Amino acid sequence: MSSRRAARVAERIREDASLILLQELRDPRLAFVTITRAEISDDLRHATIYYSVLGSEGKRRAAERGLASARGLVRSRVAKGLMLREAPEIQFAFDPSIEKAVEISRLIEQVSAELHERHPEGTPAAAGDAAESAEADDAGDGGDEAAACCGDE
Repeated sequence: MSSRRAARVAERIREDASLILLQELRDPRLAFVTITRAEISDDLRHATIYYSVLGSEGKRRAAERGLASARGLVRSRVAKGLMLREAPEIQFAFDPSIEKAVEISRLIEQVSAELHERHPEGTPAAAGDAAESAEADDAGDGGDEAAACCGDE
């Protein structure tokens, strides 16, 4: 079986699962769930649907329970859309990538704010230090080089 076909089927599963969660399921535990991606085995029998949840750990656990209870419905609806002989077994897995991206953004903002506090004029510390260092080198060494060059001491 072609891995390209498996990739197309996985993308279709992701799209269908997203629509099912958005349009058909009225479970409040799934309100903050986003389907991020899906993977399927080359034999098209086992699919993993990855999801993300914005919110607390409690919301994440509630979403996990909501998805577990909706698994059969999602499987049957996805199978209809795929028109495969056999519906793939579906499992849901938490995808931490969005949480990690939010955390990285938060850290970047924090570092940026700290740099702004240290250097409110907008000059980055490294650039300012390098400029000061170059000025000190020019002032201190320039005369010695001229004296060495010309023989004046």
